[in-house]
Amino acid sequence: MTAAIHLTLDCSDARLLADFWKTALGYVDEPPPAPFATRGEWLAQFDLTEEESEDDGEWLCDPEGMGPRLSILRVPEPKTAKNRLHMDIRVPVPGGPEARWAGTLAEARRLVDAGARVLEEADGHHVVMADPEGNEFCLVGVPA
Repeated sequence: MTAAIHLTLDCSDARLLADFWKTALGYVDEPPPAPFATRGEWLAQFDLTEEESEDDGEWLCDPEGMGPRLSILRVPEPKTAKNRLHMDIRVPVPGGPEARWAGTLAEARRLVDAGARVLEEADGHHVVMADPEGNEFCLVGVPA
């Protein structure tokens, strides 16, 4: 049996962060676990209604089934330190190094428009960014 990676992000606003990561990665809302027809049915087993926990969590998946699933969970405490794990978003860009860098910068601008911040540019290679909750990630252009 092969293990699968499932990432969980703690945050203060699950819906905001889920919307950002759906934009950044092209992910979609993950269907509820079988045999449940709705997320509300699934939550009911924990004595929670959908209304009680509607802002507590969001679950995302890669529609092609290739990337890790993301759970985005609201927690009461604020972020206090740099995250020890970060995601690298590898952006396929056709062409040579200059074209890949231009494509990386274009993708960085798109993610800034979606709520991210640029923290640092390693000229010609990668851009260190933060999502709307301040979680760092890297954007890297790779050959298409």
